[in-house]
Amino acid sequence: MMNIGVMTSGGDSPGMNAAVRAVVRTGIYHGMNVFGIRHGYQGMIDGDIFRMEAKDVSNIIQRGGTILKTARSKEFMTEAGMQKAYEQLRSHNIDGLVLIGGDGTFRGAVSFFSKYAIPAVGLPGTIDKDLSGTDFTIGFDTAVNTAVSAIDKIRDTAEAHDRVFVIELMGRDAGYIALNSGIACGAEDILIPETETHINDLLDRIEADGRRKKTVQIIVVAEGDDFGGAAEVHAAITARFPALDVRSCVLGHIQRGGSPSYADRVLASRMGHAAVNALREGRTQVMVGIMNGEVVHTPFANVIKGTTPVSSDLIEMIRVLSI
Repeated sequence: MMNIGVMTSGGDSPGMNAAVRAVVRTGIYHGMNVFGIRHGYQGMIDGDIFRMEAKDVSNIIQRGGTILKTARSKEFMTEAGMQKAYEQLRSHNIDGLVLIGGDGTFRGAVSFFSKYAIPAVGLPGTIDKDLSGTDFTIGFDTAVNTAVSAIDKIRDTAEAHDRVFVIELMGRDAGYIALNSGIACGAEDILIPETETHINDLLDRIEADGRRKKTVQIIVVAEGDDFGGAAEVHAAITARFPALDVRSCVLGHIQRGGSPSYADRVLASRMGHAAVNALREGRTQVMVGIMNGEVVHTPFANVIKGTTPVSSDLIEMIRVLSI
């Protein structure tokens, strides 16, 4: 294998640049030609492919976002789109791929590589930590730290005004950002997609806190919670407690940006290095992960079907520590 391509796809996450850097430099170290593919699968279709040198990834390890850009492509999910992508790869003599992205990226890979036999290895680049086969995903640590910093600031103003704050965090299908940042910030309640939300139980806890003269409440909710996001929770609280001073805040895409944390830089570097080695070893259709400190390889089919359950101990701990 002499020519490999690298791309970032789906939602951006802090640490993607560190992963690209590791792939490019590891490939060059082993005598490979490395090609960057801009704008994910759409760039593959359009032929937005260019040769990368070691200097092209200088001074990017600390940058958020992705120098290769990212996009979602409906065209790629068609037979014609996949054919175009394959022809572009062949025109550049690319005989291996490193795909940095999340669930959608790997689903696309399964469809594409069932038709065209180009080896591919994936890296879990997603802030949501919603993939099995790895303890952490690239960008998760940074996103949680960004959320923690914001919630800490919100608590300051909540304390100053004796307010209830409902804070919505990213997590359409997985609540790990909300869960971990909520615990780290001492939130009074955390609502996530993995557990059913009984809104009356939440309201009863607010009422009990009021009787104990607890005047400040921080409620963290993941955007994919079954009851709804910040707006819905806010409305339910004010309907039952019209005298309470309630505010809501949606952190949104601020969680995606920013310089990656040390943990994400190291994780992305390890994974990028391991991805090139996996291609050199003849592996394909696998995602590189880190579990218990060791590099592991999980088939794409298992990654997109698997889920990592939320620990029941953490759910119990939230209730205990919020009294």
